[in-house]
Amino acid sequence: MELNPFPCNSCGLCCQNIGHIEELKSYDLGNGTCKYLIDQKCSIYESRPLICRIEEMYEKVFFKQFTKEEYYLANLKACKKLQVEYSLSEKDQIDLTKYWGEFP
Repeated sequence: MELNPFPCNSCGLCCQNIGHIEELKSYDLGNGTCKYLIDQKCSIYESRPLICRIEEMYEKVFFKQFTKEEYYLANLKACKKLQVEYSLSEKDQIDLTKYWGEFP
């Protein structure tokens, strides 16, 4: 099955939680937020690190460990967890059923 590009809704929560990601240590403002997140948008989007590029990260790193669907699902679960944890309104949360029907 060919999947569409990762369904990011640009909430910026992943960019506000980089403190535990070794590859992004130099991007951290010191509070876990990326220094390139400005007005909830990535100011270096076109040149952002590989780890911030879902599709390319899969193709270059994780393609041997997961199917693309499994990789997307793991990322979507992490995304949804952040959105719930930060009390993002239901209407602003990513609608996982839109991509997977009944979400596991």
